[in-house]
Amino acid sequence: MRAGKITASRIADVMAKGKGAAESVTRAKYRAQIVAERLTGISQEDGYETDAMRRGTEQEPFARAAYEAEKGLFVDQVAFVVHSAIPNAGCSPDGLVGSDGGCEIKCPNTSTHIRWIIGGEVPAEHLKQMHWCMAVTGAAWWDFVSFDGRVPDEDLRLFVRRLHRDKATVAAMEAAVSEFDAECSAIVAILRHEATEAA
Repeated sequence: MRAGKITASRIADVMAKGKGAAESVTRAKYRAQIVAERLTGISQEDGYETDAMRRGTEQEPFARAAYEAEKGLFVDQVAFVVHSAIPNAGCSPDGLVGSDGGCEIKCPNTSTHIRWIIGGEVPAEHLKQMHWCMAVTGAAWWDFVSFDGRVPDEDLRLFVRRLHRDKATVAAMEAAVSEFDAECSAIVAILRHEATEAA
């Protein structure tokens, strides 16, 4: 479902800025990946998973349960959601909450979890992903959830901060994604045309 689609986990790559007028290497690499996926229909994600990533995936159900219990909310797990106006873009939410919310769940190593608690806010590195999830789903808010069951103090195992939808941010992201999507589609069309001409 995700192959060839611009996703929330890579939205920062779409928005990445290069030096001066130059395009960032990150953005160019992601565009090449999307083009490859649209040409082949095959995901180009390398599937590499560290022990920490594996542990995070395993711990996510416990994090979700702790969040639901703490906030008295029910998290609805969904698959890939496609943007209503940009069909080649979407997100895979960790969960939708009620009629107007969602959540991003992280189960990091303990030092990262504590750093986020000390910071007291949604970590900057996750803001774009969460805003894009709101852009795709139409949600009014998104909760950042960090969980680490290894922390002895129960009160420090769960960290939750809510991010409210910002219309200007969402509009800027949608414009950037639309432009990026058009670039990818144009390259795919050119390559297919050249392939046909060469045949």
